[in-house]
Amino acid sequence: MNEQALKKVAFKYKELIMPPYNQMIEMDGFEAICIFSKTHSGTSIYVPSIRTIFGRCLDKDMINLYNRTNIRELVQKYGYSEKYVRDLVRGDK
Repeated sequence: MNEQALKKVAFKYKELIMPPYNQMIEMDGFEAICIFSKTHSGTSIYVPSIRTIFGRCLDKDMINLYNRTNIRELVQKYGYSEKYVRDLVRGDK
C-alpha cells in the first residue's frame, strides 16, 4: 500500500486508529515525539506494524468500497489476501 493512500484512509477513519497512534496522527512530528516520550519514557514497548496500527481503517475502507465485483481490485490496492477480503466483506472478520 502506498503511503499517500494510507494517509488518506487514516485521516478518513482516524477514530479507528489504535492508541497511542491515534493521538500522534493529530500532531506534528516534534509534538508527537515529546508526548510519546513523556508517556512511555523508561518503558519497553512493542511498536506494531503499519497494518496493525491502521488495520481497522483499511478494513472500513474496503467494506465501504466493496461493490460485489471488486474483490481482486481491493486485494491489489490494499495488499491483503483474497480470502481475508472475502471474509471481511462477508462479515466474518
